[in-house]
Amino acid sequence: MKLKSFLVAGIAATLLSGCASNKTYYVDQLTGQTTEQETVSGLNYRDFAQAADKMLQTMSNNPRLRHPDASKGAIYAIAMSDVINDTTQRIDTDHLTKKIRIGLLNSGRFLTTTAVGINGAEDKMTAKVRELKNSTLFNQKTVKKDHTAVAPDFSLSGKIGQRNFTLSDSKQEINYYLQLTLTNLETGLAYWEDEVPIVKKGDGRSVSW
Repeated sequence: MKLKSFLVAGIAATLLSGCASNKTYYVDQLTGQTTEQETVSGLNYRDFAQAADKMLQTMSNNPRLRHPDASKGAIYAIAMSDVINDTTQRIDTDHLTKKIRIGLLNSGRFLTTTAVGINGAEDKMTAKVRELKNSTLFNQKTVKKDHTAVAPDFSLSGKIGQRNFTLSDSKQEINYYLQLTLTNLETGLAYWEDEVPIVKKGDGRSVSW
């Protein structure tokens, strides 16, 4: 019985120590030191929200993104392009872009179009309602006219990258890079770019997906 109790106690201690070492924490960008804020090894909603807030701030402070006729109420329209997932995780990149879009709209300085996108219209209704122009069911005065949809001025594209580094203390450091670019569709020139790094440190056995 004593041997059995000893083995059970040993296994429990091993499991508890393993659980403790599996914790993951953020790494401070300036000092490189592990913070006290616990997190998961993968990207979560908080990461996307904080990255989006930082990017929106630099975007709002960029004078090139102010419409020349802003004093008359003119604002730019933005279309969503590709956000490439170059990580080991299955990421719904809409989590990042949706947060950005909400911030852009709420700022009052931008509009986003759902009538055009890199993979087709996000909302097909803009084109669909124009098929009603020959229908006898609908009052033709209420049917939306051709040549009235607004083409975007900018496209928002980006990439989410990941690099893992094994450290000497059997820990691993996971570096994520969230990068976005706003391209002027008339000239093809990038008017704004930003990168937000997110660094996490955890046990070497942690899996980031």
